[in-house]
Amino acid sequence: MYVNLAVLKETRAHERRVALTPSVAPKLIKLGAKLHMETGAGAAIKLADGAYTDVVFCDDRAAMVRDADVVLSVQPPELEVIDAMQEGAILVSFIYAQNEPVLVQRLLDRKITCFAMERVPRISRAQAMDALSSQSALAGYYAVQLGATHLGRVLPKITTAAGTIGPAKVLVMGLGVAGLEAIATAHRLGAVVEGYDVRPETEEQALSLGATFVRTGVDARGKGGYARALTAEEQAKVAAVLTARIQAVDLVITTAAIPGRASPKLISKAQVAGMKAGAVIVDLSAEGGGNCEDTKAGETITVGGVTIVAPLNVPSLLGDDASELYAKNQYNLLLLMMKDNIVSIDWTDEVLRQTALTHAGKLCDAAAASVPKAKAA
Repeated sequence: MYVNLAVLKETRAHERRVALTPSVAPKLIKLGAKLHMETGAGAAIKLADGAYTDVVFCDDRAAMVRDADVVLSVQPPELEVIDAMQEGAILVSFIYAQNEPVLVQRLLDRKITCFAMERVPRISRAQAMDALSSQSALAGYYAVQLGATHLGRVLPKITTAAGTIGPAKVLVMGLGVAGLEAIATAHRLGAVVEGYDVRPETEEQALSLGATFVRTGVDARGKGGYARALTAEEQAKVAAVLTARIQAVDLVITTAAIPGRASPKLISKAQVAGMKAGAVIVDLSAEGGGNCEDTKAGETITVGGVTIVAPLNVPSLLGDDASELYAKNQYNLLLLMMKDNIVSIDWTDEVLRQTALTHAGKLCDAAAASVPKAKAA
C-alpha cells in the first residue's frame, strides 16, 4: 500500500514557489508516498524535473489529481483541479477562505478534506508546520534589501579617507515575524533601527534584536492578543509620536497584515508629505491594500520625494528558500496523518483540527464562523 501524492505546478500571477523540493521528496517517500508532480513544477525557480529522484512527472494535471489521495500546492488551485479530484481526497495548500468563497463551496460539494496552511495554529507544537511564519521571516529579510536598493545612501556607517557617512535610520512598524526579521536584518547591516507595534509587550523583542522601541504612551492591547479600537484622543496621541519618527528616518518598513482581510492603515498621506526627500517606504502588506494610504499594490511609485515600494507575494521573490521552507512545513503537517503507508486523520489532534477547513462536505467547526458563503450564480 502507498499514499498517492500529487504536486501541482503553480499558475497564479507572481507565484514562483513549488510545494515540493528535492530534499523533502525522499522524506515523503519514507512515509509511504508515491510521488507525482506536474511537469515543470519547479521551473520558476530554475529547478529542473531531473533534480528529483523517484518522482513521476505528468503533463496531464487532471489525470494526475484524479488518482491522488493527497494534493499539494502553494496557492489555492483552480476549480478545475478540485473538480478532477476524487471525492474524499485531501488538499493541502494556502486557501485564504475569506477571499475564495466559490472555491470553498466547490471543496464542500466535492467532499474534499482541505487543510489550509494559513490556519496552522500559532502554538509551540505546530511551529515546524507554521508556513505563515516561515514565509513572513523571508519577507521581513527581503524588505530590508528592497529598501536598501531604493535608498540613495548606504545603511551602515562607513569611514573613508574622504570622510564618514551613515548610518541610515530605519523604522519598522508592526513587530510580528516579518517585522522582527526586518529589524534583525537592518541591524546586522549597520542601520540605526527603531521598532513600533501597538502591543507594548513587543518592546522586549525589539530591544533584544538591537532596535529601540517607539513608545506612544498608549496601551492598545485587547482580548485574545489583538489590538482594541483606540479613542479619538488616543489616536491623536499615537499619530503625533509616530509622525515625528516617520518623518525623521530614511527607510520605513510596514508589516501589519491580516490574512484574508484589509491591511490597517499606519501611514497617512499627510505623514508621507512631511517625509524627507529620498526617504523610502517598503509596504509588505500590499496584498491587503497596504499600510500606507499612498500605496499602489504591486507598484513602486514616487510621492513628492518619497519612494513607496509595494511588492506582491514577497516570499515568492525568494522562491528557492521559500519553497524549501514551505515544503518542510507541509511535510511536518503530513507527519501527523501519514502512518503505515496510509492516511489516518486523528481529529482529536489540535493542530489537524484547527488547520482543517473542510471535511466530508462540511466546514470544520473552527472555520465555520469565518468563511463567507458563495453567492448564487
